[in-house]
Amino acid sequence: MNLKIVASPVIVLIALLFYFPAQAQQRKAKPSAQSNKAPAKSQANFDQLKAQADEAREAGRLEDAIELYRKAVAAKPNWVDGWWYLSTLLYDRDRYAEAIPAFKRVTELQPRAGAPFVMLGLCEFKVGNYDNALGRIRQGRQIGVGNNHDLDMAMRYHEGLLLLLKGDFETAQTLFGALSYDNVNREDLIIAHGLAILRLPMLPSQIPPGYRDREMLRRAGFAEHLAAQKNQGDARQEYERLAADFPNAPGVQYAVGRYLLTQRNDEGAIAAFKKEIENSPNHALARLQIAYVHMRNKEAEAGLKFAQEAVELHSRLALGHYVLGRILFEIGDNARAVEELETARRLTPNEPRVHFTLSRAYARAGRKAEADQARETFVRLNKIAEEAAAQGFVRGEAIDENSEKAKPDSPK
Repeated sequence: MNLKIVASPVIVLIALLFYFPAQAQQRKAKPSAQSNKAPAKSQANFDQLKAQADEAREAGRLEDAIELYRKAVAAKPNWVDGWWYLSTLLYDRDRYAEAIPAFKRVTELQPRAGAPFVMLGLCEFKVGNYDNALGRIRQGRQIGVGNNHDLDMAMRYHEGLLLLLKGDFETAQTLFGALSYDNVNREDLIIAHGLAILRLPMLPSQIPPGYRDREMLRRAGFAEHLAAQKNQGDARQEYERLAADFPNAPGVQYAVGRYLLTQRNDEGAIAAFKKEIENSPNHALARLQIAYVHMRNKEAEAGLKFAQEAVELHSRLALGHYVLGRILFEIGDNARAVEELETARRLTPNEPRVHFTLSRAYARAGRKAEADQARETFVRLNKIAEEAAAQGFVRGEAIDENSEKAKPDSPK
C-alpha cells in the first residue's frame, strides 16, 4: 500500500484527466471566457510561465516547478490544473503546511472531485490537525475517488488512524480489517490493528521507542490481521498463543473474547471476558459483552447483573444504558427499561436502535404517541445510516447485533 501519493508527472496527469474531466472537455472545446478577456500581455506571460513550469516538472526539477507554478496561479488564480500540480508537488516534497492552502484552492475550484479533499485531509493529518483531517477525508470519501487504488487505500487507512485517536476503536478496526481483507500486508497496518483491538488511542508513530509491550501489540494485531483475511485457522492459533503468553495483560482477554464471538464460541468468549474482568476490574465493555450474549441467547436474567454493573462503572456509556434497557424490556421490567432507554437516547440521540427499542417499550406502556414518534425517528435515522453505508462509510460496534441475526435458530 503506497500511503504516500507520489506526484510524478504521469500520476498527476492521470489524476487531472480523471478528476477534472469536465474542465478537460471544456478546454478541448473552446478557450475559456476568462482567457479571451485577459490582456494579451498577461496571457502571454501566463503561457510562458505554464510552459516553463510544465517543462521543469517533466524534467524532474521539482523545486523550480513549484516556484513557477506559484507564479502561474498568481497570474491566473482560477487555473485548477496549476493549483493541482502545485499542491501535489508540495505534498511529494513533504511540504504539507504549504500544500494545505493549495489543496484548499483546488477544492474550491472543483468541489465535486473527491481526491483533492482526501489529499487535503492527508496534509492536515501530517501537520497534526486531526479533527480537520478526519472531516476532509470523510468528505472526499463521500464524493468518491474513483478507481485510484493507492489513494483509496491511504484514505481508509488514515481514517482508521484518526478514529483510533478519537477512541472509536470498533470502526477503526472495521476499516483496518477491510484493508487486510484486500491483502494489504504492512507492518504499520498490523500495529494499527493491535492498537484498535487493545483499545489504545494512539498512532503507530506515537508508540514510544523501547515500548515494553510492543511485541504483544504486534502479535495482537497480527492475529486480527489474519482473522480479517479469513485465515481463521492461523488466526485462532495466534489468539490462543496471545492469551497464553500474555494472560494478565489489560485488553488481551477482551480482544480474545471478541474474536471468539465472531467464531460463534459464546462459552469461550464469556470465559475470556470474565478473565478480562479479573485483570481489569473496572472493564465495563467486558461486562456488556457478557450481558449481551446472555440476552441474545434468551438468558436475559443471567445478563442483568453484568449490565447493571457496567452502567454503575460507566454511567456516561450510552451502550450500557441501551443493553440494560433491552434486558429489562426482555424480562418485563418495562418502567425501568424506558428509563434506561431514554438515558441512552439522551446520550446518543442519533442511534437508530435506541429509538426502535424505545418505541416498543412505549407501546407496551400504552404511550402510543411517543411510540409512534420513536418509531418515525428510527425509520429516519436508519435510512440515513443505510445511505451512509452505501457510500462506503462504516461503523463498528462494541456489541454487534448482526451476530444475533446470523444465528441459525434466530427468529426472522
